[in-house]
Amino acid sequence: MTAWAVGTQLRKAESAQPTPTPSSNGSGNGAAKPSPSAPAAGSPTPTASSTVTPKPSATVSPTPGSSAGTTGSPTPTPSDSSRVKLSFVGDVIFASTVETVLRQNGFDYGFAQVKSVLQDADLAIANLETPITTRGDEQKKEYVYRSTPDALPAFAEAGFDLVNLANNHILDYGVDGLLDTFKHLDKTGIKYFGAGHNAEEAFRPVIVEKKGIKIAFLGLSRVVPDADWKAGKDKNGKDRPGVADTYGLDLPLKAITDAKSKADLVVVIPHWGIERNDMPEAYQKEYARKYIDAGADLIVGGHPHVLQGFEQYKGKWIAYSMGNFLFTTRADEPKTWDSGILQASCSKTAGCELKLVPVLTKWAQPVFMQEPESVKLFERLSGISFGAIVNKDGTIRAQ
Repeated sequence: MTAWAVGTQLRKAESAQPTPTPSSNGSGNGAAKPSPSAPAAGSPTPTASSTVTPKPSATVSPTPGSSAGTTGSPTPTPSDSSRVKLSFVGDVIFASTVETVLRQNGFDYGFAQVKSVLQDADLAIANLETPITTRGDEQKKEYVYRSTPDALPAFAEAGFDLVNLANNHILDYGVDGLLDTFKHLDKTGIKYFGAGHNAEEAFRPVIVEKKGIKIAFLGLSRVVPDADWKAGKDKNGKDRPGVADTYGLDLPLKAITDAKSKADLVVVIPHWGIERNDMPEAYQKEYARKYIDAGADLIVGGHPHVLQGFEQYKGKWIAYSMGNFLFTTRADEPKTWDSGILQASCSKTAGCELKLVPVLTKWAQPVFMQEPESVKLFERLSGISFGAIVNKDGTIRAQ
């Protein structure tokens, strides 16, 4: 296996979780909207944003904008120079309960236990499921998030290079909130995909070159609260900012095919499925195959707030859902605490090899999961995967 390993046991003290105060409790998969007299979730104390330099040796095309529970330096292999190392995590927000904890402990607190693994990757990718803004109109929906720009410098410093914006929260504060998100990500040096000022931008991939390998990233959402959230044209024929949707397949498949003509590898991040359901819907399996047939090399999904299983199709891997990573939690839904860092070691011609570093995410600080809990998680994931198994060391293989 060329998927990289991690070593050096974490100290027990590093796994300590903060004790939440009653005011930091959320409900559902996020805190309920604040009462009219309370400040909106995510409203920041304004500070000057920092500019973060991207990891060295990456060139980016113009865009619209070992054993589980361990960490440390990777064990090099002779083929490292010909493979690119990607790390993926699930849903990330800096609002609601998460914001309360981060403001108490510092914005770097959220990634303090896991950043060594994130920083070791050539590229680290997250699903940013919140607008980054201090303004905008709160949308009428059950859970509404808005996160402070203050959190982005620590997010970038933790190792994140790219974020997917094609999801059902990125326009929680309207177009103004979305446009602010573009601006703040650009200022921090984090690339984004899956949303844009118009449909052309939203469906355009970010292409990053690492180790002579060009990787294209596309974000697609099949969970769109309102038709006006879709990037396209408004009733007057003007460009409408929004997300790249995948209710239909024509535009997504064309975008994937076009991306494949420009890049060596195409990674698709779909937002799909049913919340808190650890089995994919039939359409997820159907769409994943069509994405691969169109040219996708790796699919890493999100939205259900729980981990779903893995599948290999035509030699290409599908991770149906990465669950939560830095998100509000529910005491009555322990599956939402299970998470991980999905490591993909990919080459131009030999595909990707996967390994899952198991993570427990509660109270705004993901920590490495220890045995025997990590082994139980791998066994559960093996049971809900399709022709795939997760070994005790986290490596994922086809059966």
